[in-house]
Amino acid sequence: MLMSLGWILLAGMAAGGLFRRLHLPALLGMMLVGILLGPGGLNGIDDSILKISADLRKLALIIILARAGLTLRLEDLRRVGRPAILMCFVPACFEILGCVILAPWLLGLTVLEAAILGSVIAAVSPAVVVPKMIALIEKKAGTDKGIPQLILAGASVDDVFVIVLFSVFTSLAVGKNITAMRFAEVPLSVLTGILLGYGLGTVLTVFFRHFHLRDTGKVILLLGLFLILNGAENAGQIPFPCSSLIAIMSCGTAIQKGRKAVADRLAVKFNKLWIAAEILLFVLVGAAVDLAYAARSGLPVIGLIGGALLFRMIGVAVCLVKTPLNWKERGFCMLAYTPKATVQAGLDRFLWQWGWLVGMRC
Repeated sequence: MLMSLGWILLAGMAAGGLFRRLHLPALLGMMLVGILLGPGGLNGIDDSILKISADLRKLALIIILARAGLTLRLEDLRRVGRPAILMCFVPACFEILGCVILAPWLLGLTVLEAAILGSVIAAVSPAVVVPKMIALIEKKAGTDKGIPQLILAGASVDDVFVIVLFSVFTSLAVGKNITAMRFAEVPLSVLTGILLGYGLGTVLTVFFRHFHLRDTGKVILLLGLFLILNGAENAGQIPFPCSSLIAIMSCGTAIQKGRKAVADRLAVKFNKLWIAAEILLFVLVGAAVDLAYAARSGLPVIGLIGGALLFRMIGVAVCLVKTPLNWKERGFCMLAYTPKATVQAGLDRFLWQWGWLVGMRC
């Protein structure tokens, strides 16, 4: 296990650095390393790491969302307004609709199977989108019109929305009854996540004001609380619908509002953690890729993904109607809201569990 971790970190860092020099995304190099070292390649990653791969990817996601929350300002979110709310669900709905229209024709799926597949494809990847938007905020690029804040705010809520839809569609597929409460879980999860996270952040702000703790200690405290919160959600130990990922961002935003200087220092600390977490995340995502299966899927699947992304981009364009953004800025938002990777790697495990990927004729 330790040797595999060493290879993951060293090879991932080297590949990321090489791709940066080639003016290509570093994460592409890291994913290629994962494909090379993974079960479909040299099989150089220990099984014990692959078994906890989902947890390691979630840890990396928690780190970058904590970093995002510590960067976001409530004033910027209020200024963005309506488009930020629409970006939480409209692009995903368009993408699922695209799958429902295209998948029966391209892959011979039923409408329900197409909806399930669409709910997997539709999730945007916060681990890809969030770091890039944070970098733009730090450079103050597009912040006068709230462009990075707009995309940053919608990325995590988008995932909550599609995951609930995924659970609804899979329940329908096995004949379970669907109640209105299942659909109400989306706004409830978002609202309770915001309130819980903001309340926790407010309490921590008061704690940091009255008790001295080194910044490293603050990071350990925050990370520990966030891991417990996410673990409690995954284990069903929170007695009400709640998105822990939104709570994590909301907590950071509360600290940013109450203790800006502390939030700025903690953001730097979390950024350093992200350096290693990013390598682990994208190498392990690459290791989950089955190139042989992708090759067998052929052009129809490529056409489906391309068509679904086109529908998503149209959805983003709809969200930006009557905004001050020019056509270049709107085009940037449409492209910036398309990355996929981490959420799909998690939901695919459930598809295999349900047997849908086996049954689908793709």
